[in-house]
Amino acid sequence: MTKEINQPRRRFMGVAALTVAAAQFSMFGAARAQSTSREGSDIPAITPGTNTSFASLRQISAGVLNIGYAEVGAGDAPVVILLHGWPYDIHTYVDVAPLLAAAGYRVIVPYLRGYGTTRFLSADTPRNGQQSAIAADVIALMDALNIENAVIAGCDWGARTANIIAALWPERCKAMVSVSGYLIGSREVNKMPLPPKAELAWWYQFYFATERGRAGYEQYRNEFARLIWQLASPKWNFDDATFNRSAAAFENPDHVDITIHNYRWRIGLADGERKYDDLEERLAGFSVISVPTITLEGDANGAPHPEPKAYAKKFSGKYEHRLITGGIGHNLPQEAPQAFAQAVLDVDRF
Repeated sequence: MTKEINQPRRRFMGVAALTVAAAQFSMFGAARAQSTSREGSDIPAITPGTNTSFASLRQISAGVLNIGYAEVGAGDAPVVILLHGWPYDIHTYVDVAPLLAAAGYRVIVPYLRGYGTTRFLSADTPRNGQQSAIAADVIALMDALNIENAVIAGCDWGARTANIIAALWPERCKAMVSVSGYLIGSREVNKMPLPPKAELAWWYQFYFATERGRAGYEQYRNEFARLIWQLASPKWNFDDATFNRSAAAFENPDHVDITIHNYRWRIGLADGERKYDDLEERLAGFSVISVPTITLEGDANGAPHPEPKAYAKKFSGKYEHRLITGGIGHNLPQEAPQAFAQAVLDVDRF
């Protein structure tokens, strides 16, 4: 089932939305589950960019990392974990998080390895960006926070990570929201060439395969990230302040290593860690995902992404696809926070 949602039409509340969202944001870290019932409710309209920061960040040791994360909402509420991608950060969800907290959730938004305040506990740990390692980080975070299961939602690297958790640890994933659908990768499949136009869309992956690319990203990471934002979301008129808030996360000392390894690993130019071999072997079979799922796509996504019909059969549980219209690009949660938060609320009702 595919549903089309026109984002501008859902912003009709205008100034009222600003007032509501500001009130929600003032309750960061203190929103109570009883303030808004999750049953039968809808997410209120909000102007993207209403919120600009999280009230506070926390740190916790989990697995091989000390993970930095934002937490919003009541500590005893049902949990939603929101996962960002590259080259983005937790501000992808700066408007989504207060909406979900006001709807009765405890919202956890971690920095992935190589971003923000997340750090490796040991200098000897490989700076590994392979897909299963990032998913294992999130499971370790859930264990550290004593979270048995959660609704997990993400975009870009975060969507892939949510997919992997849903596929390998379905008991930990109550339901899932995934921008651009099913993104679990296979290095064997990635060895196959694509038509030239499709290969062109992955230009940065080939750039990162070279030492010139590593050096270029190291030297020009902010300019590089800004270009990706512009290409991936051609109709998103983000301002300098919005970009700079996220760009600060790229100053992490491991950011370049994680980014380069991720893209080289995908096409077989870098090895992963042996301890993840079993997980990768299971993922190579393109596991069907059984948990309730809503996939989302923006109508102006300029980044490489599969067509919904190509992955619909990868979801065996209750499933719905939504096209978010109105010039919405790749960074969908930040560009269309109401639609994303509504999908989280709805998938939890499935």
